[in-house]
Amino acid sequence: MAVDKQDNASEFTPREAELQRQIDGLQSQVTDLHKARETTKNPKLSSEVQSMKEKLGEHSKQLELSAEKLNQLQTEIAALRDQNKAPNTASNKKHRFNTRV
Repeated sequence: MAVDKQDNASEFTPREAELQRQIDGLQSQVTDLHKARETTKNPKLSSEVQSMKEKLGEHSKQLELSAEKLNQLQTEIAALRDQNKAPNTASNKKHRFNTRV
């Protein structure tokens, strides 16, 4: 394999050879980074992330339930306002009639 690179290197211009060396160096760095990433996986961090995901799921469910409850309460409030509007209207008419007399 090293012989092939040397043979190909003689066919490259000096600029191409320099670029090829840079590419080889970068590929080596990428390989080293991948190896380092695999060896440094932190189980404590992974469990903490998992715990936070679970808490987020719980909070999302609570938020969803709260939104449903809020919608129910808003519907009830609207219904109560409608119920109160009729007696208030009648009372206001009666009050206007009494003040005129």
